[in-house]
Amino acid sequence: MHANELIGLLVVLGCVAAVYTAEAVLIAAYVGRRLHGRPARGILLARWAIVLHIVAAVGLACFLYAWLIEPYWLDVTHVELPTPKLSQAVFRVVHISDLHCERRPRCEQKLVTIINNLEPDLIFFTGDAVNDPRASDLFRRTMSGLRASLGKFAVCGNHDMHYADRLDLFAGTGFVLQDANTATITKNGESITVIGVSPHRTHDAAPLLAEAPDDRFTVFLMHFSSLVEKLAGPGLDLYLAGHTHGGQVRLPFYGAIVTMERFGKRYEAGLYRVGPTSLHVSRGIGMLGRPAPPVRFLARPQIAVFDIRPQSD
Repeated sequence: MHANELIGLLVVLGCVAAVYTAEAVLIAAYVGRRLHGRPARGILLARWAIVLHIVAAVGLACFLYAWLIEPYWLDVTHVELPTPKLSQAVFRVVHISDLHCERRPRCEQKLVTIINNLEPDLIFFTGDAVNDPRASDLFRRTMSGLRASLGKFAVCGNHDMHYADRLDLFAGTGFVLQDANTATITKNGESITVIGVSPHRTHDAAPLLAEAPDDRFTVFLMHFSSLVEKLAGPGLDLYLAGHTHGGQVRLPFYGAIVTMERFGKRYEAGLYRVGPTSLHVSRGIGMLGRPAPPVRFLARPQIAVFDIRPQSD
C-alpha cells in the first residue's frame, strides 16, 4: 500500500471514529443526566449536536447502502473501440474481474443472465475467483454458465495463487487459462491476438507481446495494471486488468481511498489511454474477504462490454 493511500485510509477511519465516538459520548451524557434527574434535553438539541446527529445518520445510511444495495447492483458499461487493424469483422468482448465468490451467493446468477443476453464473442476474466475455497463450486457454476461464441479466456489473480496447488478453479468451465500463452481468434476471416499472463509469469509478458503481429489487434490480460507503462506501444491495443475493485469504497470528488496497486490512483478504475494502448481497469464483481467489510460505495460491480470494430473513414 502506498504511503498516500495509508494516510488517506487513516484519515477516513479517524474521521468516522471521531463522529461516532462523539455521538456515543453525547448520548451517554444525556442518559447520565436523565438518571440523575437533571435537565438533559438541551444536550441533544444544541445546534452543534443536531449537526452531529445528521452526519452520523448520513454515515449510517451510506453504510447500509454500501452493504445491502450496491454490491448487488451490477453496472454494464459499453465502449466502442474502432481500429484500423480490422476491415469488416466486429468482435464483442466482455471483461469481468474479481468475482471473489463466497459460500453465500450474491449476484452470480444475475451476472450470467446479463452477460449471456449481451451475446459476446469473447469473455475475458482477469483473476481473483474466490475468497473461500469452499466457494469454488459456485465459481465454477457461474463461469460454466457464461456463453461466448468464440471463446472464454482467463488469467489468475493474486488470490488465486493461494489455491493454485490444490484447486483447479477453471475445470469444466469452458475457460482457457492463459498462463503466459497466446491465442488467435478469427471471425469473418479476420483475427485478433489474445495474450494472458498470470502474476507469477510477468517476465514472460514482453517476449510474448514481441512475437505478436503488429498489424493484428492484440488484447493483453493480466490481473494487475502494473505492466502497462512498460508494455504500451503500437503492438498492444487493449490491456485488461482488475485488482483495484475501483477502490471498493470511493469518496465523492476524490475516488478510491485504497487501490493496492503499484501506480496508486493513477489507474484506479475505468478506461485510460497509455500512448497508443487502451487500458481498462475493471471495478470487479465481488469484494475482499474478511477482515475487510463486505461493502461497496460509489464503486458498483462492473461488466464491461467492448465492441472492437473497423475504424470508419
